[in-house]
Amino acid sequence: MTRRWASHLRGDIAGGVAAAVLTIPVSMGYGILSLQPLGEPYVAYGVLAGLVSAIMVPLTAVLLGADTVMMYAPRSVVTFLIGSIVLHSFVKPGAGIDAADVHSTLSLVFLVVFTAGLIQALFGRFRLGRLVQYIPSPVMAGFQNAAAILILFSQLDALFGFRQHVPPLLIVRHLSSVQPLTLLVGVVTALGMWHGARLTRRIPPTILGLLLGSGAYYAIVVMGHRAGLGPTVGALPTTVPTPAYLVDFAAVLATPAAWRVLPTILTGAMSLALVASLDGLLCAKTVEAATRQKVRGSRELLGLGVGNMVAACFGGISSGVNLGASFANHKSGARTSLSVVVAAVVILLAVLLLAPAIALVPRAVIAGLLVVVSLQLLDRWSIRIVRQMLAKEFVYWRSMTVDVLVIALVATVAIAADLVTAVGIGLGVAILSFLFRMSRSAVRRAYHGDAIHSRRTREPALMELVQARGREILVLELEGPIFFGTAEDLADRVEAALKDGVAWVVLDLKRVNEIDSTGARILLQVHERVAQEGRHLLLSHLPATGRLADFLKDMRVTAALTREKVFADTDRALEWAEDRLIARERGGAGPGGEVPLERLDVLAGLDAGEYAVLKGMLGRRTYARGEVVFREGDKSRELFVIASGAASVKIRLPGQHRENRLATFSAGTVFGEVALLDEQPRSATVEADEDLVCYVLTAAAFETLSREHRAIAIKLLANIGRELGRRLRRANATIYQLES
Repeated sequence: MTRRWASHLRGDIAGGVAAAVLTIPVSMGYGILSLQPLGEPYVAYGVLAGLVSAIMVPLTAVLLGADTVMMYAPRSVVTFLIGSIVLHSFVKPGAGIDAADVHSTLSLVFLVVFTAGLIQALFGRFRLGRLVQYIPSPVMAGFQNAAAILILFSQLDALFGFRQHVPPLLIVRHLSSVQPLTLLVGVVTALGMWHGARLTRRIPPTILGLLLGSGAYYAIVVMGHRAGLGPTVGALPTTVPTPAYLVDFAAVLATPAAWRVLPTILTGAMSLALVASLDGLLCAKTVEAATRQKVRGSRELLGLGVGNMVAACFGGISSGVNLGASFANHKSGARTSLSVVVAAVVILLAVLLLAPAIALVPRAVIAGLLVVVSLQLLDRWSIRIVRQMLAKEFVYWRSMTVDVLVIALVATVAIAADLVTAVGIGLGVAILSFLFRMSRSAVRRAYHGDAIHSRRTREPALMELVQARGREILVLELEGPIFFGTAEDLADRVEAALKDGVAWVVLDLKRVNEIDSTGARILLQVHERVAQEGRHLLLSHLPATGRLADFLKDMRVTAALTREKVFADTDRALEWAEDRLIARERGGAGPGGEVPLERLDVLAGLDAGEYAVLKGMLGRRTYARGEVVFREGDKSRELFVIASGAASVKIRLPGQHRENRLATFSAGTVFGEVALLDEQPRSATVEADEDLVCYVLTAAAFETLSREHRAIAIKLLANIGRELGRRLRRANATIYQLES
């Protein structure tokens, strides 16, 4: 690491200083915001708490091995949550906390920060970083908008110069108490920060606003109007920060008052840990996109959690990833974690050497900066979707309406009650909305056996039978999870199919990603209902092993259906159902022996003499089950006519030992005709599925037939063409059904 620091020394120092300059005023403002609900005596401690956090968290992260240019400092959303916890846990009547006891109260506040850091570190240690990201976007957007509004409201007293707290809705009644000069200072600060990038690119907007506002304040003082201005930050504690609060945590917990608020402390710490973790991960990903430095979510949470614990021991609030300072750091040339150390050291020197100057910063200036921060914090996505809804630009406006309602609900509850309740309600509504959306039908597509057949090619009479009675076979392609919200609808679909005369129901599980216990039990109930009618439920795309297969085995679904009715793909299931349909229609008769040569459709239309000539050219071959008739790439050109048995056409797929069945040919059908006609190598492999008997027409015999018996050759080619036409029509019908 030392070598890397040396190789980027100049850029890291420049970036660290620039980031520190940006971080100092923001950390001061957020520190005030976090402790402001406790009253005026806590303002100076709040400033120090923000600065201490901006020192301790980055130093701890680097010591834990963080090799990044990300800057760590208090964050608006996280700070707002701390202020909300303080307000609703330690200030409200009946809390049992004596706010006049500054040290004990601060110990309780920093204990919340310490506990939240511990939980955050555990998230990282046990790799739960991804779980935190499952908080829905509308909930976070509502929380962010509430934070923006409440940050704005919290600064109105300092901005207007009120000496006593005035609720935002009652400001109109207290216009006579407004200090115009204080408001002017705040407006100058806000305008300087808001338009800073337009005024100059040499000074960061936050620093420019701070300088302009402070300049305006003290210019008014020089002109003799000090009485019309609000207060400054005030004197900071002058001692060097030490981990004194670590000892105080144990002492505070020994008091009865602390035990009474302990559940509140734990709840607040958990909320703070969740929000801080999500905010940190999202910001880290944003920085990663700009700097191309890989971020490991769980490791980042661990560093932030431990850093926040250390900061709490020194009297600091929680920190996250400071986006503005991080980008400024990287743009200034920083490429290693040395820049993070430089920034922390510069802030520490400012606390130790510039405390008197920090004490002179006007409160109205801090308020002006935070007003701009609150406006910038408003969630842009929320604003955009509201605009699009008003302009009627959404196709799926119902879905967007639900999101907007969740955003509004979370924001309203957070403002009117407290954040924990708001997030809880928002999560509940989002979960219910998700379940409602996911509870739509799990059936992706349904089709019958008369429209789509299996890949088994049969003699024309049997294909006509399957075409005529194939509606008794139903395939339901399922997708998504089969759980308590979708399984009942599936059962209703099967029940309706049974009333419609369906005898075989195939459930295609290819796109099913999850089945819960309720879904499995309903599958069992569906099987029992189908069996009572003397009909059959089949499952396809269920491998012999795997998570889904193991779960259905544990739930006794596979055992109830038996392995005979569970298939690796839907084509095999369709073939099984077609075989049973044919057997039923033929009175249970099986395929029987060999199909007589004269009954083969490929020889249709020949008179006795022509038949005798062609028969003399055909050779008879037999193949045992599993024997290869020919392989993909072979240059053989024979035409095969199946007298008994069946053979499957297969092609190789990328990967080891992978293949796909294209078709299966039964007695009375032909295969191998393509190579005979186009004189190209075999495009697939044909393998006997059972003992196979074929009549074979070689290429040489076909050439003799074409040369010496053209009439027979023409009739033979016409029959082959008719068979190819049937296959093409079936393929077209299948494609139409699948694409429509």
